[in-house]
Amino acid sequence: MGIIVDRNTKVLVQGITGSQGSFHAKMMLEYGTRVLGGVTPGRGGTEVLGLPVFDTVVEARERVGANASIVFVPASFAKDAALEAISAGLSPVVVITDGIPVRDTMELLAEARRRKVTVIGPNCPGVITPGDCKLGIMPGHIYKRGVVGIISRSGTLTYEVASMLTDDGFGQSTCLGLGGDPVVGLSFVDVLEMFRQDPETKVVVLIGEIGGNAEELAARYIADTEYPKPVAAYIVGRAAPPGKRMGHAGAIITGRSGTVESKEKALTSAGVSVAAKPTDISPIVSKVLKE
Repeated sequence: MGIIVDRNTKVLVQGITGSQGSFHAKMMLEYGTRVLGGVTPGRGGTEVLGLPVFDTVVEARERVGANASIVFVPASFAKDAALEAISAGLSPVVVITDGIPVRDTMELLAEARRRKVTVIGPNCPGVITPGDCKLGIMPGHIYKRGVVGIISRSGTLTYEVASMLTDDGFGQSTCLGLGGDPVVGLSFVDVLEMFRQDPETKVVVLIGEIGGNAEELAARYIADTEYPKPVAAYIVGRAAPPGKRMGHAGAIITGRSGTVESKEKALTSAGVSVAAKPTDISPIVSKVLKE
């Protein structure tokens, strides 16, 4: 089954007439994702990649029957684009855009919660259920359908881990990038709960990084709910100096919180198998699947 996206996901690409939107729309189409059209205000009535372009999300939804959106819109306009998709009832809404002001993100997420719409991102690689749907910018060829669910704050490390798992014979149910900003739509806990309910997922890989307390909250959830599926984890940023942002806006150590050590300690105490380096993840997955 996987989670969030599947063969029934019908996609609109907001910003499809831009270079990034058109490039990744093509990649998603080639993967087999049901991309039905795009939205760029003022460009309605044109076509990109043989797909119709509409001026508004509502018009696009009514004309082609889309139920999900991916946003490739510049940061200054991304909030309005996401709110338009949320208001139209599309779900999920995947916000790829980097550099969106935190206040804008908070406003669009508040509206998403009110309307019970799933938002992934911003500043994320998206979500993929291998063989069914790629709603994002990840390289589809490295994924294979299987029983490992992946949740990550890092985009490129998600690809690396998925590729290693595939090479070692472990396919994935769904892989999801939460996003690297301080405020994002889904948390580790949200996605762990989704994987909990998914019969296809047998083991979960959690890829965290320094900054914030998302991993500690995940550890508490795993312990408090006696999470029924084995979890492997890896935390990025062991060499990062305190007070310096490393790559992502949310990846910054302040004081004694948000360190690799604090996150690893919390996860280990919750019964999670914590990898010392990315190449250790596949052997951990192999071991827990045999137990």
